[in-house]
Amino acid sequence: MTDFDLLVIGAGSGGVRAARVAAAHGAKVAVAEEFRVGGTCVIRGCVPKKLLVYGAHFAEDIDDAAMFGWDLPSKRFDWPVLRDNVLAEVGRLEDAYADMLTNHQVEIIPERATLAGPNAVTLASGKTVTAGKILIATGARPLMPEIPGIEHAISSNEVFNLEKLPKRIVIAGGGYIANEFAGIFHQFGCRVTLVNRTETMLRSYDQQLVDRLLQISMSKGIHFEFNSTFTSIEKRDDGSLKLTMDGCDDMEANAVLFAVGRQPNVEGLGCEAAGVAIGDKGEIKVDADNRTSVPSIFAVGDVTDRVQLTPVAIREGQAFADAFFGNTPTRVEYGCIPSAVFSHPPLAGVGMTEGVARNTLGSVKVFTSDFRAMKNVLAGRNERSLYKLVLDGETDQVVGVHMIGPDAPEILQAAAIAVKAKLKKSDFDAVVALHPTMAEELVLMR
Repeated sequence: MTDFDLLVIGAGSGGVRAARVAAAHGAKVAVAEEFRVGGTCVIRGCVPKKLLVYGAHFAEDIDDAAMFGWDLPSKRFDWPVLRDNVLAEVGRLEDAYADMLTNHQVEIIPERATLAGPNAVTLASGKTVTAGKILIATGARPLMPEIPGIEHAISSNEVFNLEKLPKRIVIAGGGYIANEFAGIFHQFGCRVTLVNRTETMLRSYDQQLVDRLLQISMSKGIHFEFNSTFTSIEKRDDGSLKLTMDGCDDMEANAVLFAVGRQPNVEGLGCEAAGVAIGDKGEIKVDADNRTSVPSIFAVGDVTDRVQLTPVAIREGQAFADAFFGNTPTRVEYGCIPSAVFSHPPLAGVGMTEGVARNTLGSVKVFTSDFRAMKNVLAGRNERSLYKLVLDGETDQVVGVHMIGPDAPEILQAAAIAVKAKLKKSDFDAVVALHPTMAEELVLMR
């Protein structure tokens, strides 16, 4: 006999979904969470970041409004107002997640839990709790490099609580988090420099779209330093930071944000003592059914370092609960996952990039539409959008859809269904265009 059928360590997106679904299947479930219910996405990730993205978009919208007849003489941004409203919304969502678990009869244990064996955990209070199955969903955290003065830098965790906006901010990284915050801070009026240790940004996205984002970002005034790294960070008496660099000139800034990757949260979890195997990158190793090297212990989400995306963690949590408590064997398919970068403008993609398709399929057809959105034309903004279809050259099946431009992520979700359904270019051509929209470009490429 055990205290619970399932005990979940971590109340992030994957853990909450697994707990709720398992409970709906009739299991007795508990979730141990040492911090706040909701995890990275809700508390310090995609939700508050997207709200900042919305806030940042108003900077250009206000500028464009004049060409549409609106007289807005005052353009003043108040960072504390947006910051506090975002944090309030995060608090509301945290309560909603907790209520959802409670309404499904899931017990929330507000303590840190560490593995004490194949069917037991030890809580911070010293109490031992047992369960038939244990699910690890502890997520990941920002990776901070070991350089002198790193304590003066911030990560994406702290960025939502800044007391005031920095006049000059340097962002380290070339991935989606770095590029998103570069766009956000630039729109808020900060001087932004993005430093990347290589010459490649957003390596999993189509290179033609990445080049377009770089071109637009530079034209807006975002500065880039490639093949450069940080040697040290020194805080001066006036609060400013001196950045000693390798590969580019030294810099001065008011804030430094590191977005150079994320590492799984496994330290102090008791994996080694419990016999749970850890991979080379510190990730928990699992099979296709989310099972670790210990048959009764499972893991989902970022802690497994398979695909570090919230919807993937949710799918993994759902699959685990359905398979082991719903008597419905389910596995997650990782081959057709849509993703987006909420930059300015945003870009999104699903399926094979042109480069991957050429290396994988050999025979490839590519259709593109390079255009200015109607709103940008009237506003006098020269920013151009780019949509791209990648086809299997032998079958004309659409194996990839990639786009950069206003609302690209919103449009891509429907396009991802077409790629998942293995539709052909002729299926796109047969659809009547919805005019006037940007999305109609997807069915007008010839």
